[in-house]
Amino acid sequence: MGQKILITGGTGLVGSALIPMLKKQGHEIVVLSRKKSRNADYEVFEWDYKKDYIEEGALEGVDSIIHLAGAGVADEKWTVERKDEIYNSRTKTSILLFKTLEKGNHQVKSFIAASAIGIYGNDTGNSIVSETSATGSGFLAHVTDAWETATNKIKSLNIRLVQLRVGIVLSKKGGALVELLKPPVAAPLGKGDQYMSWIHIGDLSRMFVEAVENSAMEGAFNAVAPSPETNKNLTRKAAKAFKKTFLPIPVPALVIKLMLGEMSTIVLGGSRVSSAKIQREGFEFKYPKLDKALDDLGA
Repeated sequence: MGQKILITGGTGLVGSALIPMLKKQGHEIVVLSRKKSRNADYEVFEWDYKKDYIEEGALEGVDSIIHLAGAGVADEKWTVERKDEIYNSRTKTSILLFKTLEKGNHQVKSFIAASAIGIYGNDTGNSIVSETSATGSGFLAHVTDAWETATNKIKSLNIRLVQLRVGIVLSKKGGALVELLKPPVAAPLGKGDQYMSWIHIGDLSRMFVEAVENSAMEGAFNAVAPSPETNKNLTRKAAKAFKKTFLPIPVPALVIKLMLGEMSTIVLGGSRVSSAKIQREGFEFKYPKLDKALDDLGA
């Protein structure tokens, strides 16, 4: 029996892959967006967290909410304004949804929230981190912690809450993989031995579907594949899969810091994140290994 699902951030990298998959599973999709889209194949309701506004009727008949909204972390340099936008677009949208649900007059049973492995901090080295690991330090950890604190409010409404801590998403349509392969020559970044906890866009989409359909799932789960790779290995394998030249000489950290400023922590740091909890839940990865994931994306 299909559900009616309300999605925020539906036009982003994850939403664009997830919506067709949910529709294929027989679910009805409605989307919250900052502006109406004329050519969308789903109903669109407007919202604006800056005005505390959600269009009337958006929650009508909705069984589950998938909350993906948030300004792209790596899309622009981290100015003070951009950092505010990254923070507010996650926390204030979450609080707006909570306040709307708190009023009642809806049938929402599940709330599936995007989160990020950034919660563990800029660089956790070689130690394996899990959902019970401490919150790290740095801007992204601060943002993600506040984001989860905001979505945690949903639990007080007796709505099932799942938070998927998303890793580095591999997709041909954008994200880290496209950025890694943009330069004429692919090369490791910084030392190159920092771990990158990645996930294939297909597996991530299936994970969101699972979180909607499996009513036993609750709490935070790391949305990463079981086999993190070092930056050097991931870059080398990606270059091979996409027939790019790989240069084993790393781009010095200083150069990256000069180019990206504070945002350089995204690529110079790393974390080795465990997927054991979601696997215990019964989730099976279609792309557990990087080679298989890249073969599919490079095909």
